[in-house]
Formats: sequence, structure tokens, C-alpha cells
Amino acid sequence: MYGNLYDFPHYYDTIFGFGCRDEVTFLIQCFQGHAQRNVRRIFEPACGTGRLFVPLSRRGFIVSGLDINQRALTYCNDRLARHGFSRSACVGDMTRFRLPRKVDAAFNLINTFRLLTSENMAVAHMRCVGDAVNQGGLYILGLHLTPTVGRPHSRESYFSRRGQLCVKTTLRTTRRDLSERLERVRITCDVRTPTKRMRIVDDLTFRTYTLRQLVSLFEKAMCFEIVKIYDFGYDIRRPIDLSPSTQDVVIVLRKRANR
Repeated sequence: MYGNLYDFPHYYDTIFGFGCRDEVTFLIQCFQGHAQRNVRRIFEPACGTGRLFVPLSRRGFIVSGLDINQRALTYCNDRLARHGFSRSACVGDMTRFRLPRKVDAAFNLINTFRLLTSENMAVAHMRCVGDAVNQGGLYILGLHLTPTVGRPHSRESYFSRRGQLCVKTTLRTTRRDLSERLERVRITCDVRTPTKRMRIVDDLTFRTYTLRQLVSLFEKAMCFEIVKIYDFGYDIRRPIDLSPSTQDVVIVLRKRANR
């Protein structure tokens, strides 16, 4: 069936839940090592199912988020409530939001930022996050870059399991237009339980970023400065240097003074 993967939050959470422990550890290490303030309140724009909300809440953080998909938000808030935490995710557009209270850090780790398919949307998002984060706080952003040296990744596949639910996921680039800066990616999820088998196919459109284009965006938004850069290994001991061949990045941004 063709459908929006975000409308199947349990499957989505299973697919993208495999690295949660490493991500949580990495975020906390970034808060402790790179923020210029004590980090207690944290926020995830485009939070989806809130994969990291419960483990972060258990570690004493006050977590909130927003997303445009109501099914994903319901799943997120129901899980928070089951574990005794506030239902802190709400409906919102990641390019147009204002938080009732500033936070000490924000994060967006799994490429969702690239779903903003225009420069204006991306700048608006960065400025919204800039307005939401206290001075000296962080925005930790994970995404795939388009290399200018070497060939970009065009396919990846992995297997996820949660109890008796098994999902094989394949992501394949079907079209990449660097002049328009758009990349079309087909996600195929083969779902299997003891009583059901189904295939979900979803097509997503991402904005492409070279290293230069990403740095230019940060300069245009004028909210954050780059502090450190890592890859998807989430190893705080091993920052990387950006180069024309870099593809997988987690960029630690810090709120500029007087912004």
C-alpha cells in the first residue's frame, strides 16, 4: 500500500528506535560539554513519535516537542502518559512556532530538517529555533549532506525488530536534482507479524545541502555558531572535520550572543 509512514507510528518508532540509547547518551554529553548554560528544558521540532522523550525524561529533563502529524503526536503523548510524564507534544509547523517558555537546548537528529524544501522554509525554521533557545544553549542537528567529492549514498537497508514485529526498511534515491536542490527518496517497509504481512511504500522529497550551502544557511539565519561536528556514530570523543566528501553529520550549534 502507498501511504504516509508517519501515519503508522508504531512501525515508524520500530524502524527508527534502534539507536535511541546511543542518541540519548550523545545528547546528554553534548549538553554537558558544549552548552554554556545548565540544560534542563529541551525541545524537539518535528518530534514525530518522540522516540527519545521517555529516556530523556527519566534522566530529569523537561522535554517538549511539536509535529504536524496528529497520529504520531498521539502515539508520543500516550507513551509519555503511560510512563507518568506530561503529554508535552503538540501540533505545530516547524517553520512557524513560538514556545511559551524558552528552552536550553533543541535537537533534530534524523534528517527531518531536510523535509523543508525551500531556503525560506529552512531559514524560518532556524530563526524559530533561535528564538526558542536561551543564549548559550544548543541546537543539535543531524542530516545527510550531498558530497561534492565522491558519490552520494543512494540506497540503504536495515532490519528492525520489536517483540514479534519485524520491519525491513529500504531507502532508495529515485531522483536527485542538484540544480533544484531536491532529492526524491522512496521508503519501502516490509512489515511482518505472526498474523500479518504488508508492505508500505512512501515517497519523500528532501532538500539537498552541500557543505557550502549548509554553512551559508547558518550564516543567513544568524542565530547559531558551529561548535563541533560528529558523524552518525555519536561518539563524543571523535569529532570530525567537514570536507567536500562528508555525507553524514551531526552538527552541534550554539546560540549566538545577543540573539
